[in-house]
Amino acid sequence: MRECRSYELRGDREPDTVYRAPSKQPIMNWGIINLWLGLLIAGGLSAVWWIADASHPPGEICDNGLDDDADGLIDLNDPDCACASVEPISLIPNPSFEERSCCPRNHSQLSCADTWIQASEATTDYLHMCGWTGWDYIPTPFPFPDGEGCVGFRNGRFATNEFTDVKEPNFKEYAGACLLSPLRANNTYLFRFYIGFSQSKNSPPTEVTFFGTTDCSNLPFGVGNREFGCPSNDPNWKLLASVGASGNMNWVQREVTITPREDIYAIAVGPTCRELSGDEDIYYFFDNLLLADQKAFEFQITEHGNPCVDTFSMTIPAYDTLQYQWYRNGVAIPGATSARLRPVGPTGNYQVRITSPQGCKLTNDYFFERPAFYEEQEAVICHNEYYQFHSQTLWETGVYTETLKSVEHCDSVIQLSLRVTDDKVDSIAVKLFEGETLRVGAYNFAIAGEHLAYLTTNIGCDSTVHIDLEYYHVYIPSAFSPNDDGVNDTFSIFGNEDLLTIQSMRIFNRWGQLMYEGSDLAPDAPDLGWNGKTRLGVAPDGVYIYSIDLLMEDGQVRNKKGSVTLIR
Repeated sequence: MRECRSYELRGDREPDTVYRAPSKQPIMNWGIINLWLGLLIAGGLSAVWWIADASHPPGEICDNGLDDDADGLIDLNDPDCACASVEPISLIPNPSFEERSCCPRNHSQLSCADTWIQASEATTDYLHMCGWTGWDYIPTPFPFPDGEGCVGFRNGRFATNEFTDVKEPNFKEYAGACLLSPLRANNTYLFRFYIGFSQSKNSPPTEVTFFGTTDCSNLPFGVGNREFGCPSNDPNWKLLASVGASGNMNWVQREVTITPREDIYAIAVGPTCRELSGDEDIYYFFDNLLLADQKAFEFQITEHGNPCVDTFSMTIPAYDTLQYQWYRNGVAIPGATSARLRPVGPTGNYQVRITSPQGCKLTNDYFFERPAFYEEQEAVICHNEYYQFHSQTLWETGVYTETLKSVEHCDSVIQLSLRVTDDKVDSIAVKLFEGETLRVGAYNFAIAGEHLAYLTTNIGCDSTVHIDLEYYHVYIPSAFSPNDDGVNDTFSIFGNEDLLTIQSMRIFNRWGQLMYEGSDLAPDAPDLGWNGKTRLGVAPDGVYIYSIDLLMEDGQVRNKKGSVTLIR
């Protein structure tokens, strides 16, 4: 079985753990026949050494993009091609929020993420695919850069709701942690992390700030004051660094160097100290917080230039004594054998295998995705029209996509949902009292019968309305004679099935005095109604005013007013 040992010479550090790669077929023990130990000196490069076998037993060839041993695994995906990693170990515990004691079921549950401390009284949010994954009105950018968890934080509360109409610009949320080992004074460290952006109204361009304190007992800060704001409002906390970033429904990797003036034992990460204003809640996400000595990042992949143009590249430090091979998703990229990769291919996890006479080392996965901006639009047109959607001329209902270039030369993808309306034809049946008028658009109809109204919809399309107009069949007498002769002795209302109930009937004299009031009277009942009497006696002959509420069969209550003559 072949054996590969890895040593890193830095002061009094112990050798790395021996790695033993499995073999797929019985082979002789080659032994270690060549032991190299040397120092690569180039511009302050840390001493990094490999020890390896002098020969390579049969099996997978690790840089040709082929499955040489027919086991279904290609290049770095095959255990035959294992190399020790050069990935730095973060001084921040649980840097990608994967270790957890519970699944978040709602916001403000950072306590589910192991070792992390809610640094501020304003509470950060723990998102994990096993449970809660964010606010409905602030879309979360998926997938997360590293694993299934991340943290979300606010930079003020500005959107009013049914619970409060008070804006809180200093509602700033920070997450904190005690470091695995302190940042030593005057040493230089690199902080590399991912910041996530929701839609632009909730995640405008921002600064991420990084604070430190000399004692873990200073976590949390601002206890009892949810608007305490920036950690540096506490004299025990110092601003270590800040870095700007911008995006839209995506994740962006940023890094910043830190040289503390005193030993730092605990950190807090969150929004800028600057007080903002607005009408939308400001919110961001962060993940994969890698904090280590700057030297540990020497063989890390870095981006150079605008990722949306052809001159963009990714690099690692270049030395004549080393050989390089780039991989995407574990498969070798043909011809990519220098310290610089250009052009950069499609989205994926990129790595570099670095080889010296002493063996190989492998960089950590570097996820690359060209930024793209997405926008959704909706439009409605009439059936005889067309819609110009950038380079496309459209006239049918459907979902269409157009890819443009932003000012940064990145893709700007616009998705249009287009609906084409037919000529709208409606039919309505309406009843009214003779003498009333029905208004439909600019048309007035007062005569029973069938009518047509030609209208225009609110988007300018033609619309035709067929109207079937009928009169209510209700008879209200104009006179009655309460003389007890059995004919027209009562002022009553008559109607066919159109009239359900006389909800109320009120009779007034010419001076406005109420002479009679009745309710819930049945129609077509000559003995129900006003018999010409009042509580003071018999009403004199003359003209009286009525106001009657009629419940019609279509459920409408219609009020009719008029006059009736009392004749004895």
